[in-house]
Amino acid sequence: MNARRLLAPALRAATAATLAAGGYIHAQLYVDGYRFIHLIGPLFLLQGGVSFALAALLLVGTPPLLLRTAVAGVALGALGGFIASRTVGVFGFTENGLQPEPQAVLSLLAETGTLLFLAIWQATGPGQPSVARPRG
Repeated sequence: MNARRLLAPALRAATAATLAAGGYIHAQLYVDGYRFIHLIGPLFLLQGGVSFALAALLLVGTPPLLLRTAVAGVALGALGGFIASRTVGVFGFTENGLQPEPQAVLSLLAETGTLLFLAIWQATGPGQPSVARPRG
């Protein structure tokens, strides 16, 4: 079997897994106490739910570019929120360093992994130029 044919399903599964992992972390933080933080709590719950839904859609079949763009937006939004909460704050909420531990690091790894897998998938997916091979 062609290695390229195996690559797309593997990247789709890896993207779904890292996206779901990031969603799980946000949902767990919501349950563990973020639900009491005004505006931030509901955003964590929303992040978790949307991440799980998009991960499920990724696994259904070959997703259109719009779905992959939405996945990238969710991952970028989580990373942006992480950075903002440690610099300028988000709705008056701030955190320090890599707290809470270990969720902060795991979330960073999950969202970064999602973006990395998406980038590789996009670069190697259908419609990309292929190297012409001589017939012989």
